[in-house]
Amino acid sequence: MELVDSIVPLLTLIVLEVILGIDNIIFISILSDKLPPEQRDKLRLWGIGLAMFMRLGLLALISWIMRLDQTLFTVFGIDFSGKGLILLAGGLFLIYKSTKEIYHKAELNDDANAPSNTAKATFRDMLIQILILDMVFSIDSIITAVGMVDQLWVMYTAVIVTVGIMLVASKPISNFISQHPSFKILALCFLLIIGMSLVAEGLHFEIPKGYIYFSMAFAFLVDLIQMKTVPKPTANTVNEPPKSVNL
Repeated sequence: MELVDSIVPLLTLIVLEVILGIDNIIFISILSDKLPPEQRDKLRLWGIGLAMFMRLGLLALISWIMRLDQTLFTVFGIDFSGKGLILLAGGLFLIYKSTKEIYHKAELNDDANAPSNTAKATFRDMLIQILILDMVFSIDSIITAVGMVDQLWVMYTAVIVTVGIMLVASKPISNFISQHPSFKILALCFLLIIGMSLVAEGLHFEIPKGYIYFSMAFAFLVDLIQMKTVPKPTANTVNEPPKSVNL
């Protein structure tokens, strides 16, 4: 009976972890696109695999993790905890990376003399950036999980199942983002929103995650409809002068 009673919390936690893991997959997909093709799958596997071991390790330190919610100091009436500081740092890092990538895509894309980011990107640098975000998302995820269930085996199972789903979904998502530049910009905007929500959460301004993910899903749907309905310009239509209209 106890096992049956744990099924619903387990499935709920898996769904929640998958939703939260989408941010991680998008970030890893964008970073892996900077590497040579032969290293991209390796980065995805390492990034997601290390995220699993990091979460399992943090679950073993669950008592320490829960103390991160305790207030360390107060500034201008705002209580700062260990979790809050980690969310602030991770949110600011995500905002910086997203803004920088959007700038490079929008401003330097057509500049032939612009330095190549792909040439400068290294596997180690990309993996370090992924680990930084893995730590932020892992701590936030574990504290959320503890608030939902009190059985460690349920949390361990949810983490392992979620990472398995992420491993399967990461390559199709990465290929889709890589093949459609407009979705790459949209994905970067998603990360920018997530970064702002992390900063807000670190300052105790709670933004319901349902609002964030609904707006992301709606924007994705609009972009998908536009991609399917608007014909791609061909070389002839691009160079063809506009037709005159006789009144």
